[in-house]
Amino acid sequence: MFTDLETKRLRLKCIDPGDRDFLFEEYRDGFITRYQFDAEPMKHIREADDLIEFYNQEGPRCQNRWVIMNRIDDRKIGSCGFHLWNRESCQVEIGFELLQMYNGQGFMSEAVAAILEFAKIRMKVETIRAVVFVENEKCKRLLERSGFKKTALEECLYRGKVYLHDIYEKNMNP
Repeated sequence: MFTDLETKRLRLKCIDPGDRDFLFEEYRDGFITRYQFDAEPMKHIREADDLIEFYNQEGPRCQNRWVIMNRIDDRKIGSCGFHLWNRESCQVEIGFELLQMYNGQGFMSEAVAAILEFAKIRMKVETIRAVVFVENEKCKRLLERSGFKKTALEECLYRGKVYLHDIYEKNMNP
C-alpha cells in the first residue's frame, strides 16, 4: 500500500535496511531528538534496525516512514511518516524530522504536502493528528501553514517529568 513518492525537489523513499546508517545518525542527533519525549536518542545501531523493522512489519500496517531525499544529489535529509493509523475512524498521526542544515529551505513543507495528499487519496484518512512539544515553534508553524489547527493541550509523562504537548488536527474533508 505504501509507495515511494516524488515532489519537485524531493524523493520520499519507504525506509528499508539500506537506511540504517542514516537513521542511526538522524536519531542520535541532539537537534532532531530534543523535542521527542517518547524515546531516548539512539546509542546503538541495532536501534535503527529495530525502527526499520517496526515500519516494515507485514501488513496490514498502521504505520509507514519515508526517508526524505534531495532529488539533486540523492542525499538523505530527514524522514517523515505516519503511525497509529486507525482505519475504522479514518485517523492517523503524523511525524517528521529534518536535519538541521536543511531547515528553512521549504523541504519539510514540500514533504508534508506530499504525504498529506497520500493520506487523503490512498489511505482515505479524514483526520490527521500531530503531537508537538509546546516549545517546538518551527514545527507548529509548519503544521499551521499546512492547514492544521491546534485543538488541545496534553501532558506527557516521560522519565518522571511532565512535558506539555500541543495537539494539532487537520480535517482532510473540509
